[in-house]
Amino acid sequence: MVNQAPRLTGPSRAHSRLLSRGTDGGVIRRTVLPGGLRVITESMPGVHSATFGVWVGVGSRDETSQLAGASHFLEHLLFKGTRRRSALEIAAVIDAVGGEMNAFTAKESTCYYAHVLDSDLPLAVDVVCDVVTNAVITGPDVENERSVILEEIAMRDDDPSDAVHDLFGETLYGSHPLGRPVIGSVCTVESLQRTQIAGYYRRRYTPESMVVAAAGNVDHSTVVRLVRAAFDPVLGAGTPAPPRAGTPRRPVRPARPVGVIDRGTEQAHVTLGGFGLDRCDERRYALGVLNNALGGGMSSRLFQEIRERRGLAYSVYSYATQYAGAGTFGVYAGCQPKRVREVLAILREELSKVAERGLTDEEVSRSKGQLRGGLVLGLEDTGSRMSRIGKSELIYGDHISVTDLLGRIDAVTPEQISDLARDLLDQPMCLAVVGPFQDADFEGVL
Repeated sequence: MVNQAPRLTGPSRAHSRLLSRGTDGGVIRRTVLPGGLRVITESMPGVHSATFGVWVGVGSRDETSQLAGASHFLEHLLFKGTRRRSALEIAAVIDAVGGEMNAFTAKESTCYYAHVLDSDLPLAVDVVCDVVTNAVITGPDVENERSVILEEIAMRDDDPSDAVHDLFGETLYGSHPLGRPVIGSVCTVESLQRTQIAGYYRRRYTPESMVVAAAGNVDHSTVVRLVRAAFDPVLGAGTPAPPRAGTPRRPVRPARPVGVIDRGTEQAHVTLGGFGLDRCDERRYALGVLNNALGGGMSSRLFQEIRERRGLAYSVYSYATQYAGAGTFGVYAGCQPKRVREVLAILREELSKVAERGLTDEEVSRSKGQLRGGLVLGLEDTGSRMSRIGKSELIYGDHISVTDLLGRIDAVTPEQISDLARDLLDQPMCLAVVGPFQDADFEGVL
């Protein structure tokens, strides 16, 4: 088991709760510390590692147009140095124990994490919390990372299968923050100043907006003591921030019907879709089954029809993302430019079929099995467990057990899927294309 942290003196009005106890002996517990900082852990008997993460309830959705890309920029800068450690020391101390430390920024959250041996958990807690709470954000570091992020944008632009999804978001949501790329644009990244980023950091990175999560061979009380010691200078008298509220009603139509990036690629990349479900919609379980059957695997309709039967594409799939008060549903395919109209016609035809007739009982059964297996197999490592409990706490302020999730998937009926398919797949859609085309090439396609 991990080393014990020293007990702290002073006020300790923390509130703890047992959330669930699994059949494998694992236990999920949550403690709310003074200042509203939430600590949630999942013990995994039999493993000898741990993943520790700090989730911050801020992402690109929270940025003004002038600050677009600031959340991602900040993620880079927090690794450049703290009051206690240089950038090299942050990297070296985790490398020295064979661990891995990283971070990612999304539309509505940012996460910093480390994966280490269980005996090195106190070190991981200290380093990750130091990075999150004690960043210095100097002028020279801002300029260095500005160049790095511009290279990252160039790398995204060089990958059309990546760029098409950012274009699709922009085409669907327009000027809404959900329509902007997480990474920002060349224009905004070049214009962001140190004072803007540092101010964003001070305003947004507060204990009440954070969730600390740990999974693996961990002891909850030990993690709580370690976290409280690391956060002690910034803990105040706040309470946990409520789950993010979203727009109560989705738009009727996409911001524009077609978005095209004219690029001389050997392959055309297309994404067709529209608005989906928000993250609190109870139909999200039916959406998971529908998405898998339509384009979630090798046996899905789109894969079989477009790749296996016709050989028109190597990669074809559907996907769904949920946000607070909003969501996206789309289908993607990469094909030869001369085949793009044919592929789009098939995509639209298959979506229309499912909207009109729903799925077969066999498709529903197979998709449920795929969802169940993917869910359980995806929780075999400490990193995925940490992500699940941390994200659930941040997004919902609650925890759903794996058993309950499996039950909700099993409870989905073909009728529920048919009703959802009519709602999602009959709506006005938009199209994003990266390839050797102009907007005029797709007039009348939708």
